[in-house]
Amino acid sequence: MRLVNIKPARGPRFLIGAVPIIILLVLYAVLSAARAEANAHDKVLPTFLAMGQAALRLFTEVDPRTGDITALADTSASLWRLAMGVGIATLSTLLIGIALGVVPLVRAALGPLVTVIAVIPPIAVLPILFIALGLGEASKIALIAVGIAPYMIRDLASHVAGLPAEQFVKAQTLGASTWQLTLRVALPQALPRLIDSLRFSMGPAWVFLISAEAIASDVGLGYRIFLVRRYLSMDIILPYVAWISCLAILTDWALLTISRKAFPWAHGKGH
Repeated sequence: MRLVNIKPARGPRFLIGAVPIIILLVLYAVLSAARAEANAHDKVLPTFLAMGQAALRLFTEVDPRTGDITALADTSASLWRLAMGVGIATLSTLLIGIALGVVPLVRAALGPLVTVIAVIPPIAVLPILFIALGLGEASKIALIAVGIAPYMIRDLASHVAGLPAEQFVKAQTLGASTWQLTLRVALPQALPRLIDSLRFSMGPAWVFLISAEAIASDVGLGYRIFLVRRYLSMDIILPYVAWISCLAILTDWALLTISRKAFPWAHGKGH
């Protein structure tokens, strides 16, 4: 029995994956308890109890300054910005990516431009966006869209261009127009890839969101993290980081579930 041939079942796989996480949590608990015993006011490694108390305040108590529950207001603002930016990027990818993949003339005209934009670090564009669009919501949403759209467009265009040529030849033999080729041949096979590309782009999307909120915002998950860092409030920062991770995991799970339900054939099912 070779190591490469050992494939754990779903139950054991879950347990194996949980072991490193449990080890890290136990290690953190031991270290934080030791630091708390040496210094009850230590802020570098807050105990789980301290983080739980801080998280409870953030998720239940109303901020007298704003009249809102802090964590819920931050989450709502960040998710709205993220949804708008990702939505614009996804729609742009669907339109431009398929056009680049299906029509060689469009690929020749716009391909180099997309490639040039894709190699520009999005964070470097942030000052330009702030100058051009102001410090409001538009610049934050634009950073997310500009940050992930070029990669998604290139990925989808490459996938569509790599579809078997026989499919397009047969469709044209049956009298299909370019529009029909796009809708009946390219689009159905592009949608699963679009969801996969979106899943892989959600990590960078969160990075761009947090970066924009940290620089110019008065509400949001990124804003809150960078606001309290000046006070070394790790009991707030770590729960916020954990909350962002939970939101990211839920988003990835939702996208994967949609893909599996809508396109089972793309996941080796339904054959």
